[in-house]
Amino acid sequence: MRTSITLALLGLLASGAHALPSDLKVLAQFDLGYAKCEARFPHMRGQRDKAYLALWKVKPDAQRHAELASARKSNKYRKERELAQKAMGADNSPEMEEKLNQQCQATWAEAQRNAPAHKQ
Repeated sequence: MRTSITLALLGLLASGAHALPSDLKVLAQFDLGYAKCEARFPHMRGQRDKAYLALWKVKPDAQRHAELASARKSNKYRKERELAQKAMGADNSPEMEEKLNQQCQATWAEAQRNAPAHKQ
């Protein structure tokens, strides 16, 4: 499962898309992976939507946050999330932990790189 999360992230990065994906499976996998990152890295807490939108190079605004919230309430999203949780398994080996830490750091770095500049 971690491989599929990595592949989903790499697909996000390579696509350079500027619109939200309609694939709820990708969103569910991202959310599960990001939750693990939030548990490890305090600076990532509460930044899930911002990071997801930045990976897609989409400006975070009220409309986009509402779209994500609506998608997460759907039955299809819930089913995809359940499937992703089952597939994720419970591999807590040091190798998998290190791989997850690297994925979290890469996700955060890419989200920061793609985040729109703040006007001051």
